[in-house]
Amino acid sequence: MYSLPVLGSNKTVEAALPEKVNSHVLYEVVRWQLASRRRGTAATKTRGMVNFTTKKMYGQKHTGRARHGDYGAPIFVGGGTVFGPQPRDYSYTLPKKVRKLGLGMALADRAKEGKLFLVEDFKGVNGKTKEFVAWLKAHGLEGQSILLVTSDEKVARAARNLPKVRVLAPEGLNVYDIMRQEALVMEASAWEGVQARVSQAEGGEA
Repeated sequence: MYSLPVLGSNKTVEAALPEKVNSHVLYEVVRWQLASRRRGTAATKTRGMVNFTTKKMYGQKHTGRARHGDYGAPIFVGGGTVFGPQPRDYSYTLPKKVRKLGLGMALADRAKEGKLFLVEDFKGVNGKTKEFVAWLKAHGLEGQSILLVTSDEKVARAARNLPKVRVLAPEGLNVYDIMRQEALVMEASAWEGVQARVSQAEGGEA
């Protein structure tokens, strides 16, 4: 059980997260996420795709030169590529239990470091970037890379222009973005939904 501080108040929220953080589980989930994001559009032309005539270059015999069929052969400049990349899907299936466990462990890692914060109200932030900068300074968070999880459009608009702030909606919370940022700041109202997402993975280890 972890106690998460609520910024702007003396409250804390109890969080049921895995006690142990398995780095290999986090690696597997991040690897799966990044594989799913790959476009897989790299492509080369094979010998049959290049735009060359298929007419035989010169006679088979009595020229003193090597035997060749056409200019599309891989040994010639502009010829086809042998075993080059072709469009493919890099995504694969990762068990849902492992994905939940990874999310729970990523949150637990930030909680252990004292870098997971909940917020009941972003007071003074009404859509202006300078207002959010002032809010960060008031709570001792300036200078850190932050993952901000909020459904408030005004807060998201105020924060998204800052180079060290990554803004996500609660449903988009993921292991890769959590691990990339130093601190995680989340609306308290979104925490129950996140807790439900990781509840089946509590205390687990893969």
